[in-house]
Amino acid sequence: MGSFLSRSMDENMKKQQEFMLMNSQLQLERQILMQNQMREKQMAMQIAWTREFLKYYGTFFSLAALGLTAGAIKGKKPAFFLPIVPLGFIFAYQYDMGYGTLVQRMKGTAEDILEKESQFLELPQGLPTFELIEKARKAQRKFFVEK
Repeated sequence: MGSFLSRSMDENMKKQQEFMLMNSQLQLERQILMQNQMREKQMAMQIAWTREFLKYYGTFFSLAALGLTAGAIKGKKPAFFLPIVPLGFIFAYQYDMGYGTLVQRMKGTAEDILEKESQFLELPQGLPTFELIEKARKAQRKFFVEK
């Protein structure tokens, strides 16, 4: 009779462990999907912000370029053209970010870094461990209890 109960308890324990494993895997998959959706929404907001900024900056750049060109021609001073160069670079960058392939190029560079230069991504003193976190938590708790 004892072995029958023991076997039944072992089976129940295995089923419970399988259920817990499946449940934690499902929870992890949901967290990964949620984090990815949040990342995609943040990127979409960044691109939308860039496109909106580009409208205002494009207007400023156009007016500045027209005014500087008119001033250079009317005053016969080619130095008025100089500000157009850096302003043009900023405009080109914003356009590339909003409508061009900058995001794809950045993604490709990030993938290269992950694959070939991962040493730059390592945290100082490595990943935090449970023991280090607990040690810091206890030290912090001790600090607040003393006050």
